[in-house]
Amino acid sequence: MKLPLLAVFALVSVARCEDGARLLASKSLLNRYAVEGKDLTLQYNIYNVGSSAALDVELSDDSFPPEDFGIVSGMLNVKWDRIAPASNVSHTVVLRPLKAGYFNFTSATITYVAQEGAPVVAGFTSAPGQGGILAQRDFDRRFSPHFVSTFQSAMEKCTMAAAAQCGGFLLARGVCGFALQSPGELQWELELIPVSSPEDCHRSSRVSIPAPCVKELHCGI
Repeated sequence: MKLPLLAVFALVSVARCEDGARLLASKSLLNRYAVEGKDLTLQYNIYNVGSSAALDVELSDDSFPPEDFGIVSGMLNVKWDRIAPASNVSHTVVLRPLKAGYFNFTSATITYVAQEGAPVVAGFTSAPGQGGILAQRDFDRRFSPHFVSTFQSAMEKCTMAAAAQCGGFLLARGVCGFALQSPGELQWELELIPVSSPEDCHRSSRVSIPAPCVKELHCGI
C-alpha cells in the first residue's frame, strides 16, 4: 500500500517562549513505500526560530517496538549540546519493518532548555500518521526488476506477433490497460495502428495473439 500520509512534511511548534530558544520539529518517512524486510528511512528535522541557543536538546523516539522494527543504522535517542538561533539540525535513522500490516507512526519527544537557568521544555515532533507496510512478496511481485522485465518482454512478443499477422505495418501506440490477475499472469491491451494500408491487414481485422497475452489486439483504425 502506498503511504500518502508519510510523504507530507509537516512542522509543529514544540514550545513557545517570550525570550530564548524556540524549536520547531518534524518527523517524516522518506520512502514512497514501507515494505516488510526492506530499509525504511526516517528523518527528523529540528529548527531553532528563537532568539538564543537551545541547550541540552534531546530527541527520543520510543514508538518502534523491537518486535516490529529492527534498527539498521542510526539511533532513536540522540542529543545536541546546543542548537544556535536561526539554525537547524537533522537526524536520520534507517529501520527495517519486520511485519506487514498497518502501523501508526506517532510523534517523537523533544526536550531542551530555552536559555541558561530556565526549566526544561518538553514537546513533540509532527507525526506521519497511520500507513501500510507491504508484505515483501507482494512488493516483489509488483515492482521487482524481474517482473518489469517479464512484462516488457511479453509486450514485445505480442507486438511482433501482431505485426507479423498484419504484414509488419503496425505501430504500438501505448498500453491502454494493465492488471495483475494472479502471480505471474499479465493482462494488458495495446492499440496498434497501421503505418500504411497493406492488402493483408484490413481496417477492422482482428489479430489473435498467442500466450502470454490474455487479451486480443486489433490492428486497424
